[in-house]
Amino acid sequence: MYKIPLGNTGLLVTKTAMGCLPVQRCDVDYAVKLLRAAYEGGINYFDTANAYTDSEMKIGLALSDVRDKIVLSTKSQARDREGVLAHIENSLRMLKTDYIDLFQFHQVPEVPDPKDPNGAYAGALEARERGWIRHIGVTTHRVKVAEECIASGLFETLQFPFSYISSERDLALADKCREAGMGYIAMKGLAGGMLTNVRACHAFMKQYPNVVPIWGIQTMEELHQWLTVAEEDPDLDEELAAFIQKERQELSGSFCRSCGYCMPCPVGIEIRNCARMNMLLRRSPWQQYMTPEWQAKMNKIEDCLECRSCASRCPYQLDTPNLLKYMLKDYREFYETHKDLL
Repeated sequence: MYKIPLGNTGLLVTKTAMGCLPVQRCDVDYAVKLLRAAYEGGINYFDTANAYTDSEMKIGLALSDVRDKIVLSTKSQARDREGVLAHIENSLRMLKTDYIDLFQFHQVPEVPDPKDPNGAYAGALEARERGWIRHIGVTTHRVKVAEECIASGLFETLQFPFSYISSERDLALADKCREAGMGYIAMKGLAGGMLTNVRACHAFMKQYPNVVPIWGIQTMEELHQWLTVAEEDPDLDEELAAFIQKERQELSGSFCRSCGYCMPCPVGIEIRNCARMNMLLRRSPWQQYMTPEWQAKMNKIEDCLECRSCASRCPYQLDTPNLLKYMLKDYREFYETHKDLL
């Protein structure tokens, strides 16, 4: 498996890496087998977070005996020193390790203040002094914040949404990180599940030698796909380039990336999925979204208060309330034309 340096950290990680958010949706036995199969298939970098329920625990069960052969990164959403230290201490227990290769501030809305003695950054520095963590990074969905984090010089890595439907400004972050000596970790390389051509996704990422994509893998079948394409290592040829261009045109504009910044909704609308329902219906098996449970979730859109708190928090400046109304209308029309096939 091909490895690249993660910025100037000294860590060598597989270009095909594993994002472990989805393993929280697997039962323990299956998750352990999946993680072990990823390691045995050559993957050495596993990214998780304190917020991913039992993901850290499953990694600890699966990989603690090969700890010296893998790179682990985790994250905390705590915004104060004590919270960060408590999260890191818990991560060490769950991961069954005495150190974390890369600790990341999770989904920051602004650059953490390095001068605040009781702030989150102070907590990370203390954890590093104690030997609990070795490197400090940051994740965000806001491009302006990402640019400020790079310019700050406070972090060794940046994790940001990065795929072939990203904007030019987003794509430019890869070069900015390279110039700053920072590692660049690409989350949401499948744009929240909307991109399904693994060859196209792999070939696109191959154009960026310093970018490490962490693919969200939930099944053995998905793992096999990524291991196979990593072995084949396709280049971005004319056919794949044309496919990507078509996808860019189809997915441009008001496209929800399912980042979750809009959540929670005061009336309980599941915005991160409802706001991209038209794509889910047309790019994956649609029957799963026609259950009574999903119909109730979509009908919940009628309870929208028009408070626009979701739109104010959206890093992609989507008009979320109106987007949701369109999705509900499209969903009902889709149901009427497909209900006889259920």
